[in-house]
Amino acid sequence: MAYYVYLVNFTEQGARSVRDTTKRADAFRAMAEKGGAKVHTLLWTLGKYDVISIAEAPDDLTATALSLSISELGNVRAQTLKAFDAGDMRQIIAKMA
Repeated sequence: MAYYVYLVNFTEQGARSVRDTTKRADAFRAMAEKGGAKVHTLLWTLGKYDVISIAEAPDDLTATALSLSISELGNVRAQTLKAFDAGDMRQIIAKMA
């Protein structure tokens, strides 16, 4: 399974209903599990992003479907980054010319 970082910002709709943000986080975790992914971390942050989440998914298609599914609800906009752990980086470095 690969790691993905979700950088999330509230939309105007999401900000108006910010009191429900923890409920939406629970729904995100359930949505991820239903789709075959696992949320490891979900943090509310100060600064450029309102929420950051780290999840594992079997492939890019699953990770992208999860991102689009949460965005479709209208409360957030998400940017998805594929991430690599130390084991992955060792393999990447080994393939370098």
